[in-house]
Amino acid sequence: MMGLGTVELIIVAGVILLLFGSRLPKVMRSLGQGIVEFKRGVQGIEDDGPAGSSRDDGHR
Repeated sequence: MMGLGTVELIIVAGVILLLFGSRLPKVMRSLGQGIVEFKRGVQGIEDDGPAGSSRDDGHR
C-alpha cells in the first residue's frame, strides 16, 4: 500500500513551491476574490428569502 508520510508531503510541497512559487500570490488573490463573490451571492439569496414564499406585506 502506498501511503504518503510527513517527509514525502514536505518534499511535494517544496517541489510545488519551486515550480509555482511566482504564481502563488496571484492564484491566492483570485481564490480569495472567488470566495468573497460566493459569500455575496449566498447572502443575496438569504436576503431574498425562499422562492415562492408568501410575504406578509401588511395587506389583509
